[in-house]
Amino acid sequence: MSIVVTGASGQLGRLTVEALLDRGVPAPDIVATSRDVARIKEFADRGVVVRRADFADPDSLEAAFEGADKLLLISTTTVDERVANHRRAIDAAVAAGVSLVAYTSMAHADTATTILAATHRATEEYLRRRAVPSVLLRNSWYLENYTGQLPLVLNSGSVAGAAGQGRISAAARADYAEAAAVVLTTEGHAGKVYELGGDEAFTLAGLATAISAATGRQITYTHLPADEFAHALTGAGLPAELAHVLADADLGMSRGELFTASGDLRRLIGHPTTPLADAIAEALR
Repeated sequence: MSIVVTGASGQLGRLTVEALLDRGVPAPDIVATSRDVARIKEFADRGVVVRRADFADPDSLEAAFEGADKLLLISTTTVDERVANHRRAIDAAVAAGVSLVAYTSMAHADTATTILAATHRATEEYLRRRAVPSVLLRNSWYLENYTGQLPLVLNSGSVAGAAGQGRISAAARADYAEAAAVVLTTEGHAGKVYELGGDEAFTLAGLATAISAATGRQITYTHLPADEFAHALTGAGLPAELAHVLADADLGMSRGELFTASGDLRRLIGHPTTPLADAIAEALR
């Protein structure tokens, strides 16, 4: 059995390869792919098969997926290229005859109204159109999206956003990676849709409170209209397109589109998800 992980040079991809190894999958049965294989040399050094896969190059995808039994298709990052990239990868998976495609989608992709959700919904629809045996891993937000901003938050004394009082079921990347590894190494997942999120949902005001408790400093939540939040993000150095997408995602949060009480993530990994307080404490070390 060969398990292919796309985007293995990215944060979620790396963690998934590690989770597969931790679950006892022999290194030669794992294929780690990246557009730049030099970035995943450490996996090759440990016996993992390393192959180049460029989502803009269909030939490279067909070569990378050759002989694959299962494929983890990790969604690509460039929003305006995402759907075309995913379609090429799905076509290559069909050509390779894979038995299962696990796709990292987004919470409530079928009903959510954000720009990001639309790209995931289009990919899910294409999987159905190609009749690929698949499982949808609808990930909510990453805790690291927030803990990675701690230096900025501590410097400003504020968590800024446009999510209002929307509850967010964020979880650690390691939890999502472990869930993906479970799905890739156990049976009975084809056709399933998993709404994945942390056990402990929180608002951005709650995030500010948690950071205050962890640091002993007074951190507040500053709610901004979406356009002002996008302007603040561009002022912090983000490209205008990405800032718009992230501000739009916050609006989705305000509508509850990144909240789930399904418990799917906890059940898949067999233990509680990483608490927000633990993630903050780890990031502060």
